Amino acid sequence: MRRADVTDLLTLGEAFEDLVFLGLERLPKAGEEVRTSRFVRTSGGGAVITAIAAARLGLRCGIWSGLGNHAVARLKADGVAVRNLKRRDEPHAISAALSTRDNRSFVTFNGVNDALEGRLLAAAPRMRTRHAHFAFFPTDCARWIPILERCRTRGITTSWDFGWNEPLLADPSFPRLLERLDLLFLNEQEARLYARRRSLSAALAVWRQSHRPVIVKLGAQGSRWISRTLDLQVQAPRTRVIDTTGAGDAFNGGFLVARLRGQGPAAALRLGNRVGALSTRAPGGLDGLPAAADLPPALLRASGSPRKLR
Repeated sequence: MRRADVTDLLTLGEAFEDLVFLGLERLPKAGEEVRTSRFVRTSGGGAVITAIAAARLGLRCGIWSGLGNHAVARLKADGVAVRNLKRRDEPHAISAALSTRDNRSFVTFNGVNDALEGRLLAAAPRMRTRHAHFAFFPTDCARWIPILERCRTRGITTSWDFGWNEPLLADPSFPRLLERLDLLFLNEQEARLYARRRSLSAALAVWRQSHRPVIVKLGAQGSRWISRTLDLQVQAPRTRVIDTTGAGDAFNGGFLVARLRGQGPAAALRLGNRVGALSTRAPGGLDGLPAAADLPPALLRASGSPRKLR
């Protein structure tokens, strides 16, 4: 592959058009209308947010997803190379969020996302990237194992953010899928779920036996790198939070920027924490994402040669 053809980071996963109703005093009851003067229309989904977060910090990024026109325009404006797997006559996914000060409720129309996994499976052998980040729930883990093995053979490192998806626990191939990843991203609740443990400390003991680094996002408490050889937690910076939507996906983008530029675990956690925290400054998952100029140069400084993550 010619280097000009290869992205640093390719994200694969679902995308949504997010309609966010903010500042509600309370959620509406059945048959009731609640009004607000605060509304945001934006694009979301882990693949979108992680790609834009990394692109704004200077990585060459691409995305494969099922995208509406609004998302395509937003991604291209930030320099992300787009492969849109949505067909012309298909509806894109839409998620409506009703947000009070203390809680949020969602209604989602899945649209093209119902057909997306099969199209990603068909396209995946043609990936041209240094690192592939998957951001969706695989309905059949066994079908993805050969894809990850092919990535390893071709020198493509991989990471996955599954989100909260209990059906994965019933998939007998899920443990084998995990074994083939180079990085696994979890939040605190997901760390407990997939380790089948009730407490975080018990879950971390399970992940500490993993052959790959497991990155646990802890919100205001920062983030933690867990592996057989290292257990490291880095605190998050304080920030005035407007909306936490997509903060974990923003963290992923910052973390991967640092690692792909050769920085070590502590530096990667710090950059992930900073990008995730800054993303909460504005409603939706995109408007608060920082550009490189918004960050201290030391956070972005490459360390030696570009790093392979395994």
